[in-house]
This record gives sequence, C-alpha cells and structure tokens, in this order.
Amino acid sequence: MISLELQAIYVMWMRQLKRFVRVRSRLIANLVQPFFFLAFLGLGLRPISLPGLVEGVSYLDFLAPGMVAMSIVFASMFAGVSIIWDRQFGFLKEILVAPVSRLSIVVGRTLGGATVSIIQGLIILAISALLGVRLSPAGLIPGIFFMILAAFFSVGLGIALASRMEDPHGFSLIMNLIMMPAIFLSTAFFPLESMAAWLRILAYANPLTYIVDGIRGCLIGRFSISPLADLAVLLSLCTITMAAGAYLFSRSEV
Repeated sequence: MISLELQAIYVMWMRQLKRFVRVRSRLIANLVQPFFFLAFLGLGLRPISLPGLVEGVSYLDFLAPGMVAMSIVFASMFAGVSIIWDRQFGFLKEILVAPVSRLSIVVGRTLGGATVSIIQGLIILAISALLGVRLSPAGLIPGIFFMILAAFFSVGLGIALASRMEDPHGFSLIMNLIMMPAIFLSTAFFPLESMAAWLRILAYANPLTYIVDGIRGCLIGRFSISPLADLAVLLSLCTITMAAGAYLFSRSEV
C-alpha cells in the first residue's frame, strides 16, 4: 500500500513536470514579466538612489529578489488552475477513483507545482546575475530554502482556492486580483523604510512581504525584518496553506 501511495505521488509530480516541459508558452509567460521589470525598471533606475536603500545596494540589486519571488508565486498558481482544468476534462475523476488516498494526490501535485516554480525562480535568479546583480555566494543556499518555502506556500494557496472553484478563467482573475496588489505591497518594488506609515502596516500584514524580505536578505544581505521573523512567518504560512489545500481538496467534488 505504501508503494502504491508513493507511486501516485511520483506520477502526479512527473505529470506537472511534463506539462512544464511541453507547454513552453507557460514558461515564457511566467518569465517575461519579471524579466521586463528587471531589464527596464531595474536597469533604468539603477543609478538613482531611492529613499530606504542602503549605501552600496543599487535599485537593480534590490529589485531582483522581488522578481524571483514574483516568478515563484505566479508559477505556483498553475498548480491550482490545473485542478480546475482536470476537473473539466474528467481527468480528476479518474484519479480520485484510483485506490490511493487524496492526500497522496495533493502531495504529488504540491511537489510538482513547487518544483516547476522553483525552476522558474532559479532562471530569473540566473538572469539577474547576468544583468549584474551582486549576489551573496554565502546566501544562495539559504535563499533557495526561502524560495522553496515560498513555492509550497503559493501552491498550497492555489490548491485551496481551486478546490472550491469550477471556472479556470475566474480562478486566474481572482489570483491576479489578489496577487498583484500583494506583490506591490510586499517591498518587491519599494523599500519598507520608504513607505508611509499606513502602507507599512499593510506591508507587515502581507504574507508576501516576509517571502520577499527573506529571499532578498539571503541573496544580497539586506533584511528589513528580522530573518527569524521571516522564517517563522513563512513556516507558519506554509503549514496553514498546505493543510487547507489538502483538506479542501479532500472535500472537493467532481
């Protein structure tokens, strides 16, 4: 029985990776927006000293970790929308009647979605280095760990929402409605120290703030929040969203 559950996890994980390899338009779409922000906004404002930036950190250095986080978050959402497409085409019904637990299906989808989003985040990270972003070699491993946590949080959130929805287009609209304001309030584009007091309160209440700050602190050595606070919040968020995603998927109907 255990081997059957592991096989189900592997199949779900591999299916997500095959989708990633075959649907190249998805990869391009998820990479274009962060790349343009880096290439035009980051390089264009690189000589400018914005309020809140510490000495020796250019705007491009500041922006790059935020774009890595944005790439991961948006790529992770496809793990959710794929559930809706599978429900519409009947594939979800086929896997739910298989002699494996729904938890194994959720774990496989989560691992697959997280793997794909981390790959895309690493691609943006490599592009950042090619554009001249000064990365801390010692912070790469901790930074990748924060990227993994960000991926699991986002995939869990996407699965939780998709389990209660039937329209893939509506899911995409809601995700953009939630994620775009959250990205702009997450210090991905502007330092926390330069925000107005009321905006800073919203930023502290924004889960993506701790994702961006954790990745940025590791990659360029500049934290706006305590790294332990970033880690504690992100671990809590991962636990909550993954548990919610597993529960709601187990209660979903086809």
